[in-house]
Amino acid sequence: MRVLFAALFLAAASVSTALAQPREDFVDLNEALSPAVVNIATANRIGDEDGMPVFPPGSPLERFNDMLGDGPRVERSLGSGFIIDPDGLVVTNNHVIDEADEVEVVLQDGRVLPAEIVGRDPATDLAVLRVDASAPLPFVRFGDSDAARVGEWVVAIGNPFGLGGSLTTGVISAQGREIGGRYDDYIQTDVAINRGNSGGPLFNMDGEVIGVNTAIFSPTGASVGISFSVPSAVAEPVINQLIEFGETRRGWLGVNVQPVTLDMAQAMGLAAARGAVVTRIDPEGPASDSGLRTGDVILAFGDRPVADDRALPRIVAQTEPGATVTVEVFRRGEPVTVEVTVARLEEEGAPRAPAGADGAGPDDADANAHTLFGLTLAPLTDALRRQYRIHPDAEGLVVTEVDAASDAAGKVRVGDVVEEIAWTAVEGLDQARSLAEAAGADGAPVLFSLNRQGQYVLQTLRGETG
Repeated sequence: MRVLFAALFLAAASVSTALAQPREDFVDLNEALSPAVVNIATANRIGDEDGMPVFPPGSPLERFNDMLGDGPRVERSLGSGFIIDPDGLVVTNNHVIDEADEVEVVLQDGRVLPAEIVGRDPATDLAVLRVDASAPLPFVRFGDSDAARVGEWVVAIGNPFGLGGSLTTGVISAQGREIGGRYDDYIQTDVAINRGNSGGPLFNMDGEVIGVNTAIFSPTGASVGISFSVPSAVAEPVINQLIEFGETRRGWLGVNVQPVTLDMAQAMGLAAARGAVVTRIDPEGPASDSGLRTGDVILAFGDRPVADDRALPRIVAQTEPGATVTVEVFRRGEPVTVEVTVARLEEEGAPRAPAGADGAGPDDADANAHTLFGLTLAPLTDALRRQYRIHPDAEGLVVTEVDAASDAAGKVRVGDVVEEIAWTAVEGLDQARSLAEAAGADGAPVLFSLNRQGQYVLQTLRGETG
């Protein structure tokens, strides 16, 4: 029995070790992939307006002109890229080549080729270059980043600190990271990525590009083990558009959305916290005459499910302008289907949600104010409309104070107008209390529909109705 147990233990340990270890090494991957990884060198010409001195002939300081230059000087920067087509198409980051006057691609064999910019996309920080080579170039292919899993081994090859030809390895440490961009869906890894790696490829163990190395999180400016790559699922459609059109042509729906929380799903009768709540419809956008309404929860856009409010902008952006799409929504407890014809997004004039207003308590709150779930509510008056700059279409009860110790803190703002409670229009203070008490029986979350300076916002609140 002891022998059998030991044998089983050793067998289990060997399987565990095999699962935990990568292949013996990365030599074969490096030899196969590195010829398609390039260094990107850029130059920005600086004129005399930069204030650098030019010393006249015969001056004792004339010799410094050779170092400073006697005409326009040049600033240089370095980055990485990778070849995706044997005819010379190269992918890199937009920030590597942004505002560059000259761009060169340095191949692994030392050749330096001038490059032209095919197209670039600041929103995803991607750019495509083209070089003219005398013979077909080595290239790599994109893989499926959606199939990648946390814990998988990945390899980065690039040009950190201008050293060139450097390989680093690690694992995918997280997915779906957002670091401030509209279409963020980054792969997070612990691969060592440093300055100069920007624009280089992130490979899976099959040698496929599943990401474009773009950013690091670092208090020092050097790698601390958290790096971010644009996944191929986001990058490839953008790159294809840049190649075909020289620019991106994104779809536009013309709505603002917010996430569905667990409490909100419960209050709405949704089985799970998924989808995106429509909070505003641009009157000039394609959704304005589609049948979509504020408060709708978009669950699917075409044949693609909408996981959350961050997924919807990416899905819409990848939809061809002019396409008519069936949208599945959940509207006040009922499934509804609408159709919308997607328009093209004007990149420089993308619609923005109106800014919300945080504020202290009012100077002249209505004497009839009541407290509900930590909110001090008052009937709308002309004075309150002026004081809080309330949207002219708003109707209901205005929030004049928010109890910092209540569930409403951080969810509701002073100046918000409560228009509905549990999908019922609010007409007075007593009615609002009755609606909240009925919907919040047994501690259930209560759904509030708010007008925040013209934008529709949904929130769920719990607590005492008094």
